Amino acid sequence: MADTMSKRDYYEVLGVSRDVNEADLKKAYRRLAMKYHPDRNADNDEAEEKFKEAKEAYDVLSDAQKRAAYDQFGHAGVDPSAGAGAGGFGGGGDPFGDIFGDVFGDIFGGGRRGGGSRVHRGSDLRYNLELSLEDAVAGTTVNIRVPTLVACETCDGSGAKKGTSATTCTTCGGVGQVRMQQGFFSVQQTCPNCRGQGKTISDPCPSCHGQGRIQEHKTLSVKVPAGVDNGDRIRLAGEGEAGEHGGPSGDLYVQIQVKPHPIFRREENDLLCEMPVSIVSATLGGELEVPTLEGRLKLKIPPETQTGKVFRMRNKGVKSVRGGATGDLLCRVHVETPVKLNSKQKEMLREFEQSMHESGKQHSPQSDSWMDRVKSFFDDLKS
Repeated sequence: MADTMSKRDYYEVLGVSRDVNEADLKKAYRRLAMKYHPDRNADNDEAEEKFKEAKEAYDVLSDAQKRAAYDQFGHAGVDPSAGAGAGGFGGGGDPFGDIFGDVFGDIFGGGRRGGGSRVHRGSDLRYNLELSLEDAVAGTTVNIRVPTLVACETCDGSGAKKGTSATTCTTCGGVGQVRMQQGFFSVQQTCPNCRGQGKTISDPCPSCHGQGRIQEHKTLSVKVPAGVDNGDRIRLAGEGEAGEHGGPSGDLYVQIQVKPHPIFRREENDLLCEMPVSIVSATLGGELEVPTLEGRLKLKIPPETQTGKVFRMRNKGVKSVRGGATGDLLCRVHVETPVKLNSKQKEMLREFEQSMHESGKQHSPQSDSWMDRVKSFFDDLKS
């Protein structure tokens, strides 16, 4: 690194004022990074130096503590060789920082320059968990067994045999990318030797064969909150696949699937059930025993109840995991027609029907209304 006295002012490097805010500072750096990035200025040492200079300036000014030290003491406040600062930007610094990845990641593969194997976050995993309606409504704790890739304990995830280490790739020089010249165009591709890792392993770990990860099963305890429904997900941070070369693990997402219930059907926070009622109970009225998820309740059926009548039992539904009021239990009446009648029972029904006709009263209002509509329909066709 050049002497601190010969360095240009960081604000001047980025072309911003000393009271610049974070957003404008980042915008100024991105503009310079796009202009002077070495992949856009092949074999241009001056452009690369300007890129590094802009990166160094941004790294200081984007950090509140470093910026305060720089504003007070100048370059000496952030140069470790001067006894101040906490980072320094000598040859060991990474000229391709996180913001560079934001700008160029999609174009150049998101990789950073410099030695060292690339560290990648592990993949997220998904586990489908089937629950009964009762467990989904009340909440439960379930143990699940998940196949996953975990960091190899033998090599601590490095992939290299214990006592050895990976070496810088000789093909790409640790960059992970190689540039191929095609006429006027320069095409950058993943290094075929190290496959973009920047390092090669000559003596791989015998346990993981150089992968740094091995396949295992692990048992996890999942706490399912009350009120979950189909499609809800529970995130277990860091329980996914282990990252490559010691990178952070991914997450495990437990996908909830509620099994069909023999009695109830859930609609948002309400529970619905079809309630068969005998023709006698529906006609004369009575009392029925109704199931709920909390136990049994008595429901009074008024006389002359028709099919389709819905009885609402307040607060006997579901309290959603997202909060809000508890739903209701909706019981829909289905008047059941008798089957397998003997001859005496059939004769009694005929006598019953005859007595209704003779009474001169309207005992079947829905049927009579429907027949009136049918008659009117055919009369309209004739006219």
